[in-house]
Amino acid sequence: MEHIFTRLTELYNTLLAHIDGLGIDLGRLADLLVYDSRQPMLFNTGLFLILFTLFVIVYRLLRPWRVPRMLFVILFSLYFYYKTSGQSYLILLGVAVSDYILGLCMQRARSLSRGRGAVMKSIVALNVCVNVGLLAYFKYFSLLINTFNEFFTSHIDPINVLLPAGISFFTFRSISYIVDIYRGHTDACRNPLDYLFFLTFFPPLLAGPVVRAKDMLPQIKANPVPTRDMTSEGIYLIMLGIIKKMVIADFISGNFVDRVFDNPALYSGFENMMATFGFTIQLYCDFSGYSDIAIGIALLLGYRFKENFNAPFKASSPTEFWHRWHISLSTWLRDYVYIPLGGNRCSKPRAYFNQFATMVIGGFWHGASWMYVIWGAAHGALLVIHKSVAGLLPSATVTETIVTESGQVEMVTVPSRFAPVMRGFSVIVTFLLIAATFMLFRAPSMEDVSTMWHQIIYDFHPSVAPQFVESYFTIVLAIVIGYVVHILPTSVTSPVKRGFMASPVILQTIALAAVLLIAIQVRSSDIVPFIYLQY
Repeated sequence: MEHIFTRLTELYNTLLAHIDGLGIDLGRLADLLVYDSRQPMLFNTGLFLILFTLFVIVYRLLRPWRVPRMLFVILFSLYFYYKTSGQSYLILLGVAVSDYILGLCMQRARSLSRGRGAVMKSIVALNVCVNVGLLAYFKYFSLLINTFNEFFTSHIDPINVLLPAGISFFTFRSISYIVDIYRGHTDACRNPLDYLFFLTFFPPLLAGPVVRAKDMLPQIKANPVPTRDMTSEGIYLIMLGIIKKMVIADFISGNFVDRVFDNPALYSGFENMMATFGFTIQLYCDFSGYSDIAIGIALLLGYRFKENFNAPFKASSPTEFWHRWHISLSTWLRDYVYIPLGGNRCSKPRAYFNQFATMVIGGFWHGASWMYVIWGAAHGALLVIHKSVAGLLPSATVTETIVTESGQVEMVTVPSRFAPVMRGFSVIVTFLLIAATFMLFRAPSMEDVSTMWHQIIYDFHPSVAPQFVESYFTIVLAIVIGYVVHILPTSVTSPVKRGFMASPVILQTIALAAVLLIAIQVRSSDIVPFIYLQY
């Protein structure tokens, strides 16, 4: 260990000597490393690329020593969060300490002979109150004040509160940890470093996936070492995420989508429709791009997270869509909201209410705007309607009678010959419904949504399509590429991934450098934050 510190000291002194020789302004460098609300450090910034490269080098050097490596990752994660949210890292630390203590109390309460249930429920209630209280104060306090002012025509001044980045994600992880201990799905973490590592681990910290303690704590305790395949897969996912975010999402957003949603009345119905389709693929590429990068970075460090997106626009129903979109959130809402409400273990009307209420809560989780609540309610309505009419829809299978080789007659269920057509039609209808709900997600107000629908219904002007394609050719190309790549079957995408993972390291490095160069060439002058950082 002493040898490692000696080498690091020598490296540090050598670096300082080179900096002095190059005439680099250390004061300006120090300013760059301090939190600046105008320039947070995100995955798509040059500063993160440099610091993460240095981080990986030290991380690999510390491989033989578990505790020093854990401390190093924790410190880097806290610094990463500091660079995105300033002093809010203290809130993250506070939640971690609270969870650790409550977890130990819960573990001890499980062994009580009397009053165990009441004590355990009280601990869960306290944890939920702490986390929901944080969300209520930082995310919804101003919204509630503004709503109160409008309803009662009062004049209470709203409080400007800095929203800690990713607060929804780490509070969800906190709640799931305590509830899982209560349910007996996991044991309390006895090593405070293990839990601090879990809650502060920087790849999923800002925008998910929503990683659960029962999935990650065993990996932390195993002190994993990234394999060659994990490293290759991680690089592949990082490249994919960069392309989705910086090459497609940011390009579509800044050059077309934002212009239409900001002033929908200035554009024809056709352009409003294209902006809606554009935002739909933009949101997917932006959010799934972050998930890809986060999962890829975790793989480089030896940790594996579950898939968070699975080609959601291939869904043939609203229910299937939520099995494919933001999977870590949808399963979290199922396990910690829908099931506690009663799930489907009740009458149909109550089950439908539970489904609807869960989606409204999911919409409210997204941010301090009633538009998100309306968006969640719209998805809840779609889910209830689909479950209500699912039994009335034509079946994609038929029952046929066959005679086996032994001469026995059997009834078998086989796909209908119309099944591909029926599924294709269902996929198109589902996509149009989902895109329509994302109009609610993106538009600033219902007035803007009304304007967009007015333009689409009464001022569509399909004749502008050729001129639109000519004027926005690169935008249309980016949208088409985004959708085409999205709907490609796994029989096409899987061989590409396997081929990349099997290629030499030098080729993987060249490919990553090429993707970074392309992203730099097409990006705007300002760094565009990930959409879900505000949630």
